Amino acid sequence: MFTLEELARRLGCEFRGEATRQLAGLGTLSGAGSNQLSFLSNRKYLRQLDETGAGAVILHPEHAPSCPVDCLLSETPYLTFARATALFDTAPQVAAGVHAHATVSPDAEVHTSASVAAGAVIDAGAVVGEGAVIGARCYVGHDSYVGPRSRLYPGVVLYHDVRIGADCIVHANAVIGADGFGFAPSDHGWEKLHQTGGVRIGDRVEIGACTTIDRGAIEHTVLEDGVIVDNQVQIAHNCRIGKNTAIAGCTGLAGSTIIGRNCTLAGAVGVVGHLEICDNVHVTAMTLVTRSITQPGSYSSGTPMLESRQWRRNAVRFGHLDAIQKRLAALEKPTQS
Repeated sequence: MFTLEELARRLGCEFRGEATRQLAGLGTLSGAGSNQLSFLSNRKYLRQLDETGAGAVILHPEHAPSCPVDCLLSETPYLTFARATALFDTAPQVAAGVHAHATVSPDAEVHTSASVAAGAVIDAGAVVGEGAVIGARCYVGHDSYVGPRSRLYPGVVLYHDVRIGADCIVHANAVIGADGFGFAPSDHGWEKLHQTGGVRIGDRVEIGACTTIDRGAIEHTVLEDGVIVDNQVQIAHNCRIGKNTAIAGCTGLAGSTIIGRNCTLAGAVGVVGHLEICDNVHVTAMTLVTRSITQPGSYSSGTPMLESRQWRRNAVRFGHLDAIQKRLAALEKPTQS
């Protein structure tokens, strides 16, 4: 629990209202109670501000005159609210040490301040850094590394030769370092290309639940510092993702895709292999990227939602486009005199 004045100090904000007001948690504008903190970052929720029961609201100074309750003033309310969530985080704390039902190889190195939960396996040559947390039933493979203060939630699997930097979060059942999809055709079927690269993940990276990041075929698959990856994302072998890029759920990257810095890929984007996306590119939901992108900006593909009957009529017309184009070209062709 924090007072309004203490929150203002911790979050670097000015406040208006009762300095000693006690705030014990977080809530939405429409659902918060008198001892909860909320926020306003989108003007379309201004009506909810008028009726909020929150004890205090984080908002831009321009909205302070219309706020009916105490407030914290921020030029970036959403960012300030994100920082407030760290103060009210309800995740249980973990104790340092190795659980009696964990299995740690005598050839592994686990820092005394790290936590290894029941059922976890730390293989030979693996290193678990200072303050790292290895959740229940996790597997840290041969010669893999988990950096200081990084956390693996239950069921995470790190194959061999996977390195995770400092202050990372890997959510439940993510798999990092599985073989990439590499096979060569032969007269007798498919010959496997053994994947001899690893995975290298920088600092302050967050990886969503059930996401898969394949190891490199020869060189490493790389996620640079500050990358955030949502749930159920597929990142194939030899991909390289630049600093502070964000990838939303159900996106799939084919092999050897290179993505620059500060990009965003929205939900269910597909990227074909062996292409490059430059810095500061924003790809909207369900776009299929089939060629390299060399200029920053926003890119989209696909068709927007329509009423089903209209969509079916348009789908039939898609099949006629080639014939229509040829007829149009013939009409525009200069006539011989």
